[in-house]
Amino acid sequence: MKRNDDLLRDVLFEFEGEKDWLILLPETGDMSERERIRMGHVRLLCDACFVAQVGNGTYRLTNSGHDYLDAIRDEGIWEKTKKAVAETGGSAGLELVKKVATAFVKKKIEDHTGLEL
Repeated sequence: MKRNDDLLRDVLFEFEGEKDWLILLPETGDMSERERIRMGHVRLLCDACFVAQVGNGTYRLTNSGHDYLDAIRDEGIWEKTKKAVAETGGSAGLELVKKVATAFVKKKIEDHTGLEL
């Protein structure tokens, strides 16, 4: 399975949108291919410490996950981030993607407020 940064982002937004802090994801052997890919991406988010597994089939969004979402929330920032990564080799780890997005957010705030961050 190839990692899909857009799917990772979608899963994080889905988790953030839940009313409860616990997210239940039933794991069964009869998942569709799409469900298996999605679950694989949940596991990747766990590897990155953006999501934590709390129990069997139970997950939560971590503070690092919220920080990553804040960095990539704006669609324009997300597109600029993906473009910057693509233009410099096509792929980057999630921490580097977060740093690039954070730099774009920082620049946007500086341009808007005149404050040097």
